[in-house]
Amino acid sequence: MIRTSREEVDRWLAEPEGTNLEFKEAKNRYDFEKLVEYVVGLANEGGGTILLGVSDLRPRRVVGTAAFAEPGRTEAGLHQRLGHRVPVEEFTHPDGRVLLVHVPSRLRGTAWQIDGRYLKRAGDDLTALSADELRAIFAETGPDYSAETCPGASLADLDPTSIATFRARWAKKTADDRKLAWTDEQTLTNAELLVDGVPTYAALILFGTHAALGRRLAQAEVVFEYRSSEAAGPAQDRVDYREGFFAWVDDVWRRINLRNDRQSYQDGMFRFELPTFDEITVREAVLNAVAHRDYRLGGSVWVRQFAKRLEIVSPGGLPSGITTENILDQQNPRNRRLADALVKAGLIERAGQGMNLMFEQAIRQGKVPPSFVGTASHEVRLTLDGVMEPRIVRFLEQLSAETLKTFSTQDFIVLDAVARDRALSDGLKSRLPSLIAAGAIESIGRGRSARYLLARRLQAALGTAGAYTRERGLDRETNKTLLLTHLRRQGEAGAPLPELQQVLPAQSRITVQRLLGELRKEGLVELHGQRRWARWVAAAS
Repeated sequence: MIRTSREEVDRWLAEPEGTNLEFKEAKNRYDFEKLVEYVVGLANEGGGTILLGVSDLRPRRVVGTAAFAEPGRTEAGLHQRLGHRVPVEEFTHPDGRVLLVHVPSRLRGTAWQIDGRYLKRAGDDLTALSADELRAIFAETGPDYSAETCPGASLADLDPTSIATFRARWAKKTADDRKLAWTDEQTLTNAELLVDGVPTYAALILFGTHAALGRRLAQAEVVFEYRSSEAAGPAQDRVDYREGFFAWVDDVWRRINLRNDRQSYQDGMFRFELPTFDEITVREAVLNAVAHRDYRLGGSVWVRQFAKRLEIVSPGGLPSGITTENILDQQNPRNRRLADALVKAGLIERAGQGMNLMFEQAIRQGKVPPSFVGTASHEVRLTLDGVMEPRIVRFLEQLSAETLKTFSTQDFIVLDAVARDRALSDGLKSRLPSLIAAGAIESIGRGRSARYLLARRLQAALGTAGAYTRERGLDRETNKTLLLTHLRRQGEAGAPLPELQQVLPAQSRITVQRLLGELRKEGLVELHGQRRWARWVAAAS
């Protein structure tokens, strides 16, 4: 969680508006789409901070802003539009409210865009990055292997049926039926998959025939296995797909769905069913493995189905700059030409959104979020857990559709962790205030020792209203017991209120006073003296 100091804000106010700072007065409001554009421009120039509520001209002063009253929702909106986490911090300055939008830098070899526009700042305005600037950015991580032509390859190495499928999807995505009249050569050339009549490696990965891949790119293979148990030995079902992506992708899902059990849960008088493996999630997982694996390595992509889980292992570690911690917030496609073709086919709607969709789908269906345990420098290992927890499904159904629309992927992860009583990272804790404001979560205590639980109305939906009462009730009684124990140890000397606050550091002064008041009504403690000389003493037993 970012916490900016007063000294840092004052230092920024004295600095000129430059590459890493952007000041906006925005006294009453600020257009969200304009904010999105400035975030993109700032990220492409190395990141920085946008300050709303500060005068544009020097000497700058804080004028306060009423824009974006709920920073958590603004942050969620930015994540939804851009696929990147952009922290939004509310800062209370003596002269008014300031909103700080902390924009991270783009990763090496990548550029941020919005609606296909790659922006940068030009004075007080925004303009598009030039073609030369974009080429320089994309070349930062070295050449794109998927964009290179394959020596000796020709159109004869590509499957016409797969190309026709790609062409039809591209025409539908762009609502342009004229593409349907293109020849295979025109289609591939316009998609930058054919250079001077020679297919790129991306073209082979997408449309290559079995014979062509065997000769020229044998590692572009996906192996599917079904195993009914963890025991070693041959799989009950195995298929080796060594042909273009469009020729086999539907068959992989068909085979998984053959053994896709349905799990049911009761909601009042009605019984509902959900599949163990969700089609959207599985397709996104396979698509990610194909699009982002390292084709310079010789291994295959493995898709292993077990009764209640699916494992997908792909050669090569995560792309440069991507970790298992930031994979939902950052994107750096390893095979850009291949990824661009999948975008044209409508299989990747927006860069980076596939992984977020996988996490959200899993949590909405009461399943543990996808896991990257076992991922290393030589391979990415993704595990999809198919076991459904009905409580989580019912709990999410209690939240309105409008509320769920405002949630980011991180919000869903926080709700799932709280429901399962799992620890939260510091980054995820920054989402708690907005979830509390939305009425999904309640807090017990304050500061580092604070605990969080689902709101009472959601606990009732889960059938765990008793657990809610226990959490709240035991917490209060435990605190009273701690106060009474301390006072009994102090004997006749008793203890002043500040000392008793040290016993319960997570509680406010008023809360401690209320607890003492309850103990006093119960005849367990007494108050001797007044004002600063007042001391609480345990009553004689």
